[in-house]
Amino acid sequence: MIKRILVTGGAGFLGSHLCDRLVEAGHDVICLDNFFTSQKANVEHLLERRNFELIRHDVTRPMFFEVDEIYNLACPAAPGHYQYNPIKTTKTSVLGAINVLGLAKRVKARVFHASTSEVYGDPEVHPQPESYRGNVNPIGPRACYDEGKRAAETLMFDYHRQNGIEIRVARIFNTYGPRMHPFDGRVVSNFIRQALSGEDITLYGDGSQTRSFCYVDDLIDGFLRMMEGQHPGPMNLGNPGEFTIRELAEMVIALSGSTSRIVQARDLPEDDPLQRKPDITLARGALGWEPSVPLHEGLGRTIAWFQGIDLGRYRPPTPNY
Repeated sequence: MIKRILVTGGAGFLGSHLCDRLVEAGHDVICLDNFFTSQKANVEHLLERRNFELIRHDVTRPMFFEVDEIYNLACPAAPGHYQYNPIKTTKTSVLGAINVLGLAKRVKARVFHASTSEVYGDPEVHPQPESYRGNVNPIGPRACYDEGKRAAETLMFDYHRQNGIEIRVARIFNTYGPRMHPFDGRVVSNFIRQALSGEDITLYGDGSQTRSFCYVDDLIDGFLRMMEGQHPGPMNLGNPGEFTIRELAEMVIALSGSTSRIVQARDLPEDDPLQRKPDITLARGALGWEPSVPLHEGLGRTIAWFQGIDLGRYRPPTPNY
């Protein structure tokens, strides 16, 4: 069945890949974005498609569309970007959720909400199951994003309980792949950009902190399965493979053929998690989903994309990259 689908943050890294899949499936897709951290180039190839529409709009303001489903992906997700204007970040998460849910209530649309592993903060439980309530500093520099996303989850479930809104809440763990903003300040894009230019690869701390990295195609498959499934969430979506940041740097150097050195140049940022790894038992059982792209393969594809772009076309959204 052809659906009318709204994707907020649709011109971003994840949103553009989601729009690709929805357009190819034949759905009528409205891509909404304010282009703070996203690029029109991410969806330029879709502009000629008759079932795709691009609208510049900020989710902190009300939306009026007639749609069957909403994917709410709008929010800066890289620390340098969301810390650049923390009040705006909180507004985007909270007011954005209110506006999306208000629209969903009016038109009886199902809502997929992109939450984050950041709701777990610096976890004291490893790996992190959905039942873990987190270890978040509510007044720290990351709180605008962490607590904003936690509040958005609260709104999702209160609208679900009080108004019967169908919701799907996914907690997304580190994701990478083509169309990452080269200047988003995330570890994968930083390392690839530094490696390809022959610069030193700079570690925060000694590089022993761990992350799990999910390739974007795997994640979008999880989005689609979750939206079509019956579980409201919250549900972890991420790759349970765990790597140290130093291991990631070494892999990027090897795959890119770079001569870059790995140097410890900066202290760990405040409240930066020391471990991050999803427990995806729920996603495996409820969706039959788990990632299939190993890190070395996904990094190879991502490095190839970075080698093919003109960095001059990408404007750093903030000075904090």
